[in-house]
Amino acid sequence: MKSIAVSAYLTGVRASFCLIIVVLAACAPLQPQPRSVVYDFGPGATTNVASDRLAPLPTLVLADVEAPAALDSTAVLYRLAYSDAQQLRPYTQARWSMAPAQLVRQRLREQLGLRRAVLQAAQGVGAAKPAMTLHLELDEFSHWFESAQSSSGLLRVRATLAQPDGAVERLVAQRSFVVQRPATSQDAAGGVRALTLATDALIEEMGQWLVQVERAPIGR
Repeated sequence: MKSIAVSAYLTGVRASFCLIIVVLAACAPLQPQPRSVVYDFGPGATTNVASDRLAPLPTLVLADVEAPAALDSTAVLYRLAYSDAQQLRPYTQARWSMAPAQLVRQRLREQLGLRRAVLQAAQGVGAAKPAMTLHLELDEFSHWFESAQSSSGLLRVRATLAQPDGAVERLVAQRSFVVQRPATSQDAAGGVRALTLATDALIEEMGQWLVQVERAPIGR
């Protein structure tokens, strides 16, 4: 009788334990999942910034920025150059507020607009002298790890400047830009800061290139 009682007790304990496991498993999906941290390039100017859109810099039409399918998402991406540089990996708990191509275009329009009028494609139609159009192809936008202890924000862009000529566009100039800025930490936050700095450096370099092209003699 004693062995039967012990056996019944152990059976009850096992049943209770299994019931607890089932209850916990059922409740697990109800637990709140960690939310991704959302990043952008910051708020931009927070006070009025002196600008001169009547300066001798010509009006510019800014087309949409094109990007490959791998960059057509809000994922914050990184590459491990020391392991497998051909693999783009997403940070699981970090994302951009919009796709990188849109972020870059927004920042470019904001910064170039301090020294010239920057128009949307539809706004450049009908002027006495049509403004040149800047086309951008965003080829790389990632947190690049040279090693586990060293990384940078890597940005690669092809810029094409075209002049409307009737129903077509005439190529004026084209250039590829590769910009890197070091990351202060080896995580998503460090990568975002480095990519923000790299984007601002790209815009500065691109602005200088545009001025050089626009001021070059006709028939160059």
